[in-house]
Amino acid sequence: MVTPAVKREAVAHLKAHLGLSERRACEIAGADRKMVRYQSQRAPDTALRGRLRDLANERRRFGYRRLFVLLRREGEASGINRIYRLYREEGLTVRKRKARRKAIGTRAPILIEARANARWSLDFVHDQFAGGQRFRVLNVVR
Repeated sequence: MVTPAVKREAVAHLKAHLGLSERRACEIAGADRKMVRYQSQRAPDTALRGRLRDLANERRRFGYRRLFVLLRREGEASGINRIYRLYREEGLTVRKRKARRKAIGTRAPILIEARANARWSLDFVHDQFAGGQRFRVLNVVR
């Protein structure tokens, strides 16, 4: 599906570079002439866009829904659909978390102490009898 903005650009290109009439260019591009001539009457929302961008930079892990709640608390009367549209138009997304850094190189082996009882290991082991009764055992190795 091609958006109206793309069709407008195609018609403008055909008119400018090939010298076609608007009617012929619209026919080739598959665009309605009213759509090509349409000029939006919507306000630019620059203040709201700026505030949305500022909040998104402050709260990098917040999506448009949580930013909408913050804007509501500040007294913004816009609905969630409008906030979503501005959020998408500004190219905002929830920032991904940085991955934990992995250990580099090989791990150092555990040193074996020369004296007795220097190193202990603990582990819980659990199993079940044939009758269904469960049991747990703490294994201690020294």
